[in-house]
Amino acid sequence: MALRNAVMAALLEGEASGYDLAKGFEASVANFWMATPQQIYRELERMEGEGLVAARVVQQERRPNKRLFSLTDKGLAAVRAYTAEPPAKPTAIRDELLVKVQCVDVGDMEAVRTAIAQRMELAATKIARYERVREWLLAGRTEDEYFTTADRIGPYLTCLRGLSLERDNLTWGEVALKRLAQRAEALASPAREAREARG
Repeated sequence: MALRNAVMAALLEGEASGYDLAKGFEASVANFWMATPQQIYRELERMEGEGLVAARVVQQERRPNKRLFSLTDKGLAAVRAYTAEPPAKPTAIRDELLVKVQCVDVGDMEAVRTAIAQRMELAATKIARYERVREWLLAGRTEDEYFTTADRIGPYLTCLRGLSLERDNLTWGEVALKRLAQRAEALASPAREAREARG
């Protein structure tokens, strides 16, 4: 997927500056697409040159003027065309933590356990953030009410996917830590028995 598609998805929320988009990525599309502010600014310039977005300058006192971007008719047509395309094959997991777990039998088990615990802390933080986004989107409505009355339902569905992913990270982390503790105990038992036999 091209970055521009994620930028266009974010602009469906409404007019935004490059700075707002970079910040908003965290709350909207960051659970499925990451980009640096520099990448977003460069992509906005290219998209403006291609007529997918239009910019207007907002005069500000005591601060530099800012440019607000919005989708053009051509940009909206590009969004429609993009959603009609079949998606690329599912993304393969590329996760350094899993490579470390794969090597744990000959590696530093305690360091790997610490890394898993840290991943679980990050997952819990993301879950809390996604729950806040979910509550904000619902705005006091039930899910059924939301899906029949909201202007847009895509942001809610992607938020649910982010929640599902991070909850799965927590579940997997709990299992992994339990099994690694079990393994550490099993490895320690023969060594302890050998020491006791010698001593």
